[in-house]
Formats: sequence, structure tokens, C-alpha cells
Amino acid sequence: MQQSDSFAQKSHAEMSEDAVVQLLQLFEQHGIEVFVDGGWGVDALLGKQTRVHGDLDIALQHKDVPHLRLLLEARGYKDVIRADTRDCNFVMGDDSGHEIDFHSYTFDAHGTIVFGLEYPLDSLTGSGFIQGYAVKCISAEWMVKFHSGYELDENDYRDISALCEHFGIALPSEYERFTQADFK
Repeated sequence: MQQSDSFAQKSHAEMSEDAVVQLLQLFEQHGIEVFVDGGWGVDALLGKQTRVHGDLDIALQHKDVPHLRLLLEARGYKDVIRADTRDCNFVMGDDSGHEIDFHSYTFDAHGTIVFGLEYPLDSLTGSGFIQGYAVKCISAEWMVKFHSGYELDENDYRDISALCEHFGIALPSEYERFTQADFK
């Protein structure tokens, strides 16, 4: 996996609603089930875009990675090498700076993760809308759980507080150090 010089120089561009919907429709047309994660997953659950997103995070079965790679490579996407790149966690980007952050997993016949990122089966039950387009995403409860255990930033606070308010979920204690006044 080679990183081109253009990728080394380019920061990623905004991943617009149009771009996200086009990608998700492409995946669906080719029978690849993806679950929207990350910032776009939050916005899908809320049913509206709440902030600018630099990438699209997706969770998918690892068996679908080769097919999805081929689809994206045909559209000019290449691997973006990062320190945390692994078979189950990697980024592809195009020359316009759009990036897709892949998180793949494999379950056994009993629903136990045997490879990849730890997505419990019940985390893959969310649904929402991006620009009116129905999408599968990480459930609100799990989105809140997944946004913990690392250095939190302003986007994390805004995303998680919006989800908690919208879905009636208690704000995790690690977010108590933030206040709305911090971000106005």
C-alpha cells in the first residue's frame, strides 16, 4: 500500500451530504451492507447535519472489504496510510480529499466477534437519515458508549450531548467537565 505524494500534502476536504449519500447508494447498489459510524452516524440518528465532517466512517463485514475496495479504487480512491492502519481499520481517500474510514468485523455463527473491531451485534441496529436517504447506522446507545475512553474534544461533546438529549440517554460522566459555555 503506497501513499501518493498528493495524499501526503492534502488535508481532507469536507465530506458533504451529497457525497455521503452517493457513496452509500453505490454500496447498496452492489449489495454491500454498511453501517454509518462516527460523526455522520450521529447526524443520521439525529436526522440532520449538525456540523462539517471531514470523512465518512463505516462499519462493514470484513468479507465485503475486497469488493468495496475495488469499487472505490475504480473511482480514484487509494489507501491513506496512518499509524493505526490494519486490515480491519483503514482509510481510503480520493484526489479531492474525501476520505472513508473503514471499520470491519467478522462474527461467528453465534454472533461473537472473531476478527476486527468490536461491534456488538446490538450496536448494528440503528437507523437514520442523511439528506432524507434512509441509512443503517450504529445505535444511539452504542454511539454514546463508543465515544468514551479517549481524549474527548469539542465535536465529541456536541455530538454526544445532542444524542443524549434527543434520545433521553444520560450524559456519560466523563463529559461533565464540558459545559455549553465552553463552546459558544
